[in-house]
Amino acid sequence: MFRTHGKPVSLSPLEAQPHSPRYTASSQRERESLEVRVREVEEENRALRRQLSLAQGRSPSHRRGNHSKTYSMEEGTGDSENLRAGIVAGNSSECGQQPVVEKCETIHVAIVCAGYNASRDVVTLVKSVLFHRRNPLHFHLIADSIAEQILATLFQTWMVPAVRVDFYNADELKSEVSWIPNKHYSGIYGLMKLVLTKTLPANLERVIVLDTDITFATDIAELWAVFHKFKGQQVLGLVENQSDWYLGNLWKNHRPWPALGRGYNTGVILLLLDKLRKMKWEQMWRLTAERELMGMLSTSLADQDIFNAVIKQNPFLVYQLPCFWNVQLSDHTRSEQCYRDVSDLKVIHWNSPKKLRVKNKHVEFFRNLYLTFLEYDGNLLRRELFGCPSETDVNSENLQKQLSELDEDDLCYEFRRERFTVHRTHLYFLHYEYEPASDNTDVTLVAQLSMDRLQMLEAICKHWEGPVSLALYLSDAEAQQFLRYAQGSEVLMGRHNVAYHIVYKEGQFYPVNLLRNVAMKHVGTPYMFLSDIDFLPMYGLYEYLRKSVIQLDLANTKKAMIVPAFETLRYRLSFPKSKAELLSMLDMGTLFTFRYHVWTKGHAPTNFAKWRTATTPYRVEWEADFEPYVVVRRDCPEYDRRFVGFGWNKVAHIMELDAQEYEFIVLPNAYMIHMPHAPSFDITKFRSNKQYRICLKTLKEEFQQDMSRRYGFAALKYLTAENNS
Repeated sequence: MFRTHGKPVSLSPLEAQPHSPRYTASSQRERESLEVRVREVEEENRALRRQLSLAQGRSPSHRRGNHSKTYSMEEGTGDSENLRAGIVAGNSSECGQQPVVEKCETIHVAIVCAGYNASRDVVTLVKSVLFHRRNPLHFHLIADSIAEQILATLFQTWMVPAVRVDFYNADELKSEVSWIPNKHYSGIYGLMKLVLTKTLPANLERVIVLDTDITFATDIAELWAVFHKFKGQQVLGLVENQSDWYLGNLWKNHRPWPALGRGYNTGVILLLLDKLRKMKWEQMWRLTAERELMGMLSTSLADQDIFNAVIKQNPFLVYQLPCFWNVQLSDHTRSEQCYRDVSDLKVIHWNSPKKLRVKNKHVEFFRNLYLTFLEYDGNLLRRELFGCPSETDVNSENLQKQLSELDEDDLCYEFRRERFTVHRTHLYFLHYEYEPASDNTDVTLVAQLSMDRLQMLEAICKHWEGPVSLALYLSDAEAQQFLRYAQGSEVLMGRHNVAYHIVYKEGQFYPVNLLRNVAMKHVGTPYMFLSDIDFLPMYGLYEYLRKSVIQLDLANTKKAMIVPAFETLRYRLSFPKSKAELLSMLDMGTLFTFRYHVWTKGHAPTNFAKWRTATTPYRVEWEADFEPYVVVRRDCPEYDRRFVGFGWNKVAHIMELDAQEYEFIVLPNAYMIHMPHAPSFDITKFRSNKQYRICLKTLKEEFQQDMSRRYGFAALKYLTAENNS
C-alpha cells in the first residue's frame, strides 16, 4: 500500500499532458483533436448511463436488494460513482442489467515481466490502469531478479494510494515450463501464465492476467465485473484471436497448434483460480502439452498454443469475452471489427514484434492514445480513493510525520521540504550488462544530469571505457525523448555497461544530492569515481585509476584519490592526450585550473603548482570550501540531501569524508576537463535570488552543527575554518 505525501490531485482525463518538442504542429493538432473527441464520447456515455439508470429505476425487475452499498459501474469511464447498477454501453449486444463491482473491492492483476524492456512496458500499462481506476488494486508480478529490482523501487517511490504489489520469483518457476520447446520471442517467460494456479496465493480466487504490451482505455473494474457472467464450468475468459494464425492458411505448409475455430488470444485472460485448481488445471495442461508436442515439436506462440489446445479438447472452459477487451494490433488482424467508435475501445494490445509500426488504418489514433500514457506525468496518478479504507503504510506515515514537524512559515520551508520529497525512480531504464573485473580494482564513474546535458553522454563514453552509473532528472515526456535519443545513438547502444536511472521531476528544486545518491547506490564495483556530467576524463583514466587503487591500497585504507580538475572556455577543444600537452595548453591560456576565475577556493588545496612536476601521489589537507572530484570505496558516506540546486552540495560531502578521517591523495598523472555550457537554472537562481542565498547559508550552518554532534570535538575545526575564510 502506497500513500501520497502530498495533497490529493483531482485529475480530469487527458489534462495537463506534457508536450515533447519533437511533435510537429500537425501531430499536436491530432493529439488535441483526440482529447476533444474522448471528452465528447465521455459526455455521451454519461448521458446514456443517466437515461439507462432512470429507465432501471422505473423497472421493478432491475432493482437490487441492498441499496446501502456504493458501487463502481461496469462502464467505468464516467464519474457518477453512486449509481447502483452498471450497463455496458458501446458495442455490447447484451441488454438489461450487468453485474456490478463494489466500490472498495480489490481488483487483482497478474503480469509476467522479465528484463529491462518489459519493465518499461509494464509502467505504461500500469499508468493506463491507474488513470481510469476507481478501485483498490493488487498487482501480482511474476518477475525475474532484474524486473523485481526495477519495479519494486518504482512502486515504493511512486507511493500510489490503494495499490499493493507482490512479487513472485520467475526464475524459481523456470523448471515448471523449461521442458517445453518454445520458438516465441518471449522465451521461457512466455510460458509462465500456465503455472499461475500454483504460483499465486492459494486463497486468491480470481485474477486478471495481462501481457506487458497492453493499454487500457477504460476502468479495469468493467473487466473484473465480467467474472460474474461465468456460468457452469467456465473458468477462462478470453477474446477470440483476431488473426488467421490458427486457421492455418497464412502460408504453404503452415501448421498451427490445434484450436477451436480462430482460437483465443492470451494477452488478456480472466482466470477463476479456485475452480481451475479443483479441476486439476496443472495435470490438464501438462498432459495436453505432452501429447501435442509429440507431433508439433515446439510451441510457436508460447502459452497461447497450449491454452488453445486445452480449450479445443474442453470448449466448456471458456467464456468468450467481447473482442473490444483485447483489440489486437498485429498486421492483418480483424481488429477493426471490434470497434466502431472511441467509446467501443476497452483494451488495446500491441501484440506484434513491430509494436507501434503495425498496419492498421486507425494506427495513428491508437499510437496517440498509447503515447498519452507513455508520456503522462505519473505523479498525477497519486490519487486517493475516497471512501475506501487504506492499509497502514509505515513509510507514508513517517513521511507525513516528518513533514508535519516542519514550520510552513519558515522562509526556507520549501528547501527543508525537498529533503523529504520522495521522487519516483525507475532504475536501469535501458539494458545493463556488466560483470566487475575479478581483481577487485574495478571503478565506476558516477554522475547525474538533466535533459540539457544529454549531449555529454556520447563524449564521456568515448573517454571512459569502464562502467558508468548515471541518475537522470527527467519528466515522463523527457524520459521518452531520452529513450529515443539513446536508441538512435550507435555509441550509447554499443555500451551495455552504462546504467541509466531515471529520477522523475517533482518540486521546484534540482535534487542534485539525491541524484548522486541514487547513482552511487547502484554501483556494482568496489570503487567509484565521483564526477560531474560536464567533465571529460582524460583518455585512459579508467585503467590508470585501477592501477592507482592497488598502488595506494584503497581496499585497506580510507583514502580519497583526487583527480585534478581543469576547464576550457572554448566550445571546440583539441583534447590533450598527455599531461605534457595539458601543461602546454595551461601555459598558452587554452586551459585553466577549474573555477580559476570565479571560485579558486574550491580546488586550491589540490596544489596545482606541485602537481605540475609531481611524479608520485601526494597528500593534501582539507581546507574550507574544498570540493575536489575523488575516487573512493563504494562504502563511503552518502551526499547530504538538504543541499539542492546550486551551492555546497559537494563541499559538504568532502567535509564529511574528512571528518571520517579519509586521506586526500592527489594523483600525479590524472586529469579531467570541464566543458563549457550555458549556466544552469539553479546557478541563475543562486545569483539572482537573495532568499535562495540566505537559505543556503542557513542550511550550511545547520549541517555544520550536525557535524559537531556526530563527530564531536574534531568537527570544531570546520566552524573555525569557515569563520576565517
